[in-house]
Amino acid sequence: MKRLLGQLIFVMLIGALFVSACSGAPAKKVVVVMDATWPPFESIDEKTKEIVGFDADLIKAIAAKENLDIELKNVQWDPLLAGMAQCQYDAAISAMTITEERKQQFNFSNPYFAAGQIVTVRKDNTDITSKDNLSGKTVGVQLGTTGDIESKKISNANVKTYDDIALAFQDLMNGQVDAVVADNPLALGYVGKNPDKLKTAGQVFTDEYYGIAVCKTNSDLLSKLNDGLAKVKAEGTIDTLTSKWISGGK
Repeated sequence: MKRLLGQLIFVMLIGALFVSACSGAPAKKVVVVMDATWPPFESIDEKTKEIVGFDADLIKAIAAKENLDIELKNVQWDPLLAGMAQCQYDAAISAMTITEERKQQFNFSNPYFAAGQIVTVRKDNTDITSKDNLSGKTVGVQLGTTGDIESKKISNANVKTYDDIALAFQDLMNGQVDAVVADNPLALGYVGKNPDKLKTAGQVFTDEYYGIAVCKTNSDLLSKLNDGLAKVKAEGTIDTLTSKWISGGK
């Protein structure tokens, strides 16, 4: 009888463990990093101290669709790229352009936003009308970004790099640099906030697409993010976020 009772208890324990596993034990938290110095895509809300912006809203919407438990972390750009290459983080969504070089370091989701580089100058500037006038000029960029890469292709341009793009725009307004090269949504945001001091010069001169970076070894997460992205796209979430964060001009 004692043996039978022991067997019964063992079966019940195994059954309980099975039910627990099938009913959804707490999933591993997915650490998603972003460099929160790039409004309107990611920045720190001064009141709440939380990361806000287009990318923050988008990854939360995707996570909700795929039942992912995510944790957003603010990480500077260079450590972010290095950390993703070493799989220190699960994913990154940070207005990151999909490039062939970056594809060697980590995987990318399907594109979620089309962008490009544009030149911003002071309002009173008359000699810079496009990137073709940047030779011999001092150009501010954020280190390691597409703006940095493209500016260094310009003959005789003096490229000054910053860890924080906000400092580049501040130096531009203060006359420390002649121009800033950055993604057009970001540049338009700064111009919109400082219309008496800044203006864009010329047209967008690159074709770029943002994607969510994913650790090379985590194909399952990549699949879930792509599935969630497809769902939110189908619901019009991208258009809603564009209106909220970019067209509406936060």
